Amino acid sequence: MDLLLIDFLGKPLWMWAVFIVVVLGLLILDLGVLHKGSREIGIRESLLMSAFYISMGVAFGGWIWYQSGEQPALEYLTGFVVEKSLAMDNIFIIAMIFSYFAIPREYQHRVLLWGILGVIVLRGIMIAAGAAIVENFHWVLYLFAAFLVITGIKMLFSSGHDENDIGNNPVLKFLRKHLPVSDKLHGERFIIRETDAKTGKLKTLITPLFLALIMVELADLVFAVDSIPAIFAITTDPYIVYTSNIFAILGLRALYFALAALIHRFAYLKYALAAVLVFVGSKIFIADMFGLAKIPPAVSLSVTVAILAAGILGSLWATRNEETHKA
Repeated sequence: MDLLLIDFLGKPLWMWAVFIVVVLGLLILDLGVLHKGSREIGIRESLLMSAFYISMGVAFGGWIWYQSGEQPALEYLTGFVVEKSLAMDNIFIIAMIFSYFAIPREYQHRVLLWGILGVIVLRGIMIAAGAAIVENFHWVLYLFAAFLVITGIKMLFSSGHDENDIGNNPVLKFLRKHLPVSDKLHGERFIIRETDAKTGKLKTLITPLFLALIMVELADLVFAVDSIPAIFAITTDPYIVYTSNIFAILGLRALYFALAALIHRFAYLKYALAAVLVFVGSKIFIADMFGLAKIPPAVSLSVTVAILAAGILGSLWATRNEETHKA
């Protein structure tokens, strides 16, 4: 039992064990019970699943409050809200990827599941590296903060995402040039074996579904460049950083199927996300100006929620007469 009390990245091992058990339990429930086979997930089911994952994320924040106190819990909840909002922007890119590869809705769940498993590992590596850098070079936080402010300002003036950019992506061009790729989907399979018409020998091919998975992982890697500095600008506690990231991402798959059909309704979300990035990044500089250790977590959470609520509600009101499109 003494092993569970050993400190790991600022928290006893048993707290990390609790987190891992909860996450594994959610993944087993999703993969082994709710979605054994390939099928299309409707908007109603997607919203119910999203509500469940959000509830679990908030409940974990309540557990952190019970174990560690108010400030870590508020930092977790702020990080959870910021990461969830940034994940919503990622959904738009994923929808374009699926549209580009013409992936049917019944196979999209498989891509998202494996994509999120990859994200859990990738984010863990990036956060551990970020925590080590921040611990040894505290001034890096100012670079993170400046990067977020600049990114938010650029987002305000960007023209949005272009689906044609996916076909021109250099990684995708490289994969198609150097890997044997099937010219059509083969159900939910990522890799197939088929006879070469020229040689008569069996050859291994990757399918467009696997290319879509790689592009989804690449999209998350790009978004992690924004989201990880954002959470480190809120807190440098590796436990809070990682758990808020993962709980926000776990619900991404469920949220996708609802938001993919409602993308056109979120006209002002981009501006709200930009404002959140600018706010989160500027907090460090504002705190220094007023001689504060940091902006109080309750203030950070309130402002973040208010900005996102204004963007979402404003978008829904502005597009209230538009019909919902199916992805």
